[in-house]
Parts: sequence; structure tokens; C-alpha cells
Amino acid sequence: VLHSLHYLRVAVSEPSPGIPQFMHMGFVDGIPFMRYDSERGRLEPLTQWIKDGAEPGYWDRQTQICERGQHVEAGNLEIAQDRYNQSRGLHTLQRLTGCDLLSDGSVRGSYRYGYDGWDFISFDLGSGRFVAADGAAEITRRRWEQDGTLAEQWTNYLEHECPEWLQKYVGYGQKVLERKEPPDVHVSGKEEHGTLILSCHAYGFYPNTIAVNWLKGDEIWDQETERGGIVPNSDGTFHTWARIEALPEEREQYRCQVEHPGMLEPGIFAWEPTSGGNLTMVVAVSVIAAILILTVLIGFIVWKLQSGRRDRDGYSMAAGKDVGSNSLTAGME
Repeated sequence: VLHSLHYLRVAVSEPSPGIPQFMHMGFVDGIPFMRYDSERGRLEPLTQWIKDGAEPGYWDRQTQICERGQHVEAGNLEIAQDRYNQSRGLHTLQRLTGCDLLSDGSVRGSYRYGYDGWDFISFDLGSGRFVAADGAAEITRRRWEQDGTLAEQWTNYLEHECPEWLQKYVGYGQKVLERKEPPDVHVSGKEEHGTLILSCHAYGFYPNTIAVNWLKGDEIWDQETERGGIVPNSDGTFHTWARIEALPEEREQYRCQVEHPGMLEPGIFAWEPTSGGNLTMVVAVSVIAAILILTVLIGFIVWKLQSGRRDRDGYSMAAGKDVGSNSLTAGME
């Protein structure tokens, strides 16, 4: 993937302090660059490059799109609760849409809804059909396909409009988005109950394309490795880790191999048990990094979610070509 643009929406049935009723976030190459929520009531920039590059009137137009989306998703959440006979309690409706620009020049689009973290309905760009995850979603699938225009509009958005916006955003932030920052790698070890736990942490890298593997001798031990996700830091870089269990007497056979576009060649890293001071520093860095990215992690969890909306007549579409924040919105009823 050369570049990616994704939007996440989340509607919540029971908002609370810090958890707004509605949230909309945009991500370029995995980096949050815009955010709207029902508490602030306005779409706001999260990066300097979008703040500097956006045209006059951009934020007002996109805020209006988000306001319409908030209204639509609130209705959709009510419909989903009715479908599953859940009138009370905390429930979430999520929608994740976007596109990836691949290295061969092709585009891969995605459009999916979730309810309470489970798949609800998605759009298969290849076939141009909606795919329902269960009987409740099947009602929505039939109505959307009977409409006859939604599949065409989403195909056009995912194949054309989304990539056009992606190229525009990459143009705004080209210097930042196309930079290459190699990872800072730290290896640590800890023995518990006769088992040696080896951890390999990679910090501060960009872009988020990276391979972190544990080697035993010259062989990659993939199935035996536990991996963390590639998580954004507050400074626009990323962090990840890989962990493996080993016999203490076989410690010297294990190496961590890291590959990243910012590295001239793969790096090989081993644990040095005598470097206790370094290990303490690594732990401190881990804690600090975790604190710094908490708000972004909330947005990332949000990334797994998003919603759609419904009017009583079956669907509602926000018209217009200005869809930088994705104005295509369909009702679920």
C-alpha cells in the first residue's frame, strides 16, 4: 500500500464524559488528520499539513457533512437496536470506509458497518453487491439493493472520489507523508517459571510498513511469535512489538529481525542480559509512549467502528461532490 485514506464513524446510545454520542475521524496512512465529535460540534484539523493546505471554506463544508452524518447515524443506531431487540444499555454503531492506493497503481476500496463491534453489512467492490452478516442486516441489504442506486454511488466513491481526495491530501502533506524514519529497536528478556520471554520493540518509525520477526538460528519462528498491532504515536510515528517464549539455555539462538523502508537492510538484534540500565529505559519509554497515545488509541478503537443511517423511507443520501469527509450516507431501515 502506497497511501491510504479511511474514515471512521461511531454512534453511541449512551454517551458519557469523554465518550461523545457521535464521532467522526479521518486517517491518512494510518495517521489521524481530522476529527469531529458531538461535544465539540465542529470538524477540526489534527495535523499541521491539513491545516495549512485546506482551501477556504473547507472546514465549514466538512462540518456540515459531519452534522448530517451525526443525525443519520443516530437514527441508524435506533434501527439496529430495534432489529436486535435491545432498547436499553450501551450500544455502538460503526462505519469504516476508505481506499488504499496500491503500488501497482490500482485502488482497493472498503465499506463496512458494525454493530457492537460485530460485522453488520459491507459492500463488496468487486461484485458491486452488499453483503449481510446476519438476518437483521439482510433486511437492510434487500432494501439497499432494491433502491438500485446505492451500489453505483459507492462504487464511484470508492474507485474515483476517494482516491482523488487521497491524492489531494497526500499533496498537502507530501513532505511529511512520504518521509522515511527508521525504527529505534530495543530487545528485552525476562525469565518466568523456567521460561524466557523475549520481547522486541520497534519505536518511532514511519511509514507504518514494518516486519518484526523472531529468528531461531536462520529460521523465522512466525507461529510461535505473539505480535502487537502497529500503533500510532502522538508525534505521527508508529510503535509495534513481537514476543516469543524460549528455553533459557537457548537464549543465544534467538535474534529479532526488523525490516523497514527507512532501513538500508534488515536489522538483526539480540538481547544482552547485562544491559539492565537499557532495559529500565525501554520500560520507561514504553510507559511514556502508552500514555501519549491513549487518545489516539481511542480513535483507533473507533477505527474498528462506524455507522450508517436510515430515514423512514429507507435511505438518505447527502448530495454533492464535496465529499472530503465522505458524505455518502445510507439509512439502514
